Amino acid sequence: MRNNRTYSIITVVLGLLWLHLSAIAQQPVKHWFKGNVHAHTVNSDGDSTPLAVAEWYREHGYNFLAITDHNWLTDTENINRVAGEAGKFLLLPGEEVTTTSVDKKEVHVNGIGINRLVPPSTGKTVIELLQQNVDAIHESGGIASLNHPNYTWAIQSKELIASRDLLLFEVFNASWSVGNAGGGGYESHEEMWDKALSAGKKIYGIASDDSHDFKQYGRALPYPPTIPGGGWIVVRAEALTQEHIVNALRRGDFYASTGVVLSDVQVDESAFTIHIRRTRDSEYRTEFIGKDGVVLSTSTDVNPSYRLRGDEVYVRARVQDSIGGVAWVQPIFPARGKAK
Repeated sequence: MRNNRTYSIITVVLGLLWLHLSAIAQQPVKHWFKGNVHAHTVNSDGDSTPLAVAEWYREHGYNFLAITDHNWLTDTENINRVAGEAGKFLLLPGEEVTTTSVDKKEVHVNGIGINRLVPPSTGKTVIELLQQNVDAIHESGGIASLNHPNYTWAIQSKELIASRDLLLFEVFNASWSVGNAGGGGYESHEEMWDKALSAGKKIYGIASDDSHDFKQYGRALPYPPTIPGGGWIVVRAEALTQEHIVNALRRGDFYASTGVVLSDVQVDESAFTIHIRRTRDSEYRTEFIGKDGVVLSTSTDVNPSYRLRGDEVYVRARVQDSIGGVAWVQPIFPARGKAK
């Protein structure tokens, strides 16, 4: 009798283990893909052709790129045929929808993954222009990303909070003229991000090149060049396709960087954990940040972790290395029960 009971228990345990392993095996494997979603060519104010720009990014280890010329949609089919590599490099359709309000403040919104050209908006105020651009980009099948909000000091946290369905914005733009750090009474990009998140908005932070200058790379210019390689995103997706990349952006499954490399980001019901890939002898400082920009905890470990209480409005992370590189890890929303 005892042997039969033991056999039955073992059978049940093995069956449960098989079901668990089967469920794990059926989960899609996700990979990290490096990309830039803000770049210019001769079709607006860049100095190189779309093909040359795509080839620069491919040759420098990027997996995807969106060319976003001002009010111009680049034909990606031919470039992907020449420069694309299945599973290795992909050019996404994109456009920087560019408008100016009555008070000469410029509103630039990237449309990523759009299926047609999005005409500039006709709204007169900053918030009208922003919302019309966002709505039009969504109607064209893409996802909207607000570019360099401090350019011409056009947008602050009040506009982010007033907007609807804006999921992405540039927390960092590598151009010299965009005011990432704020100043003179204007909020920094990170400050406006925290204010919007604290007000209940769900919005994710992009880092981008906003690249214009390829031929003049490294040359003396009468103005600081907007060169490639200054800021990027790393997206976690099942495959390198337009659908998978755009969907990962929608769910905030990516991090933004100017140099820090992460090997993984893990979130469960109890903890928010980051795994940093150490570069030579670099040291790191990670801040987990919550409501109103308050630093919830700080770590110098290469695998920093924040233990979740479950009532946080949001928790995001900022990782800085000892040579000045930064990674921004997207916010999670424990109080909503929507942590990734």
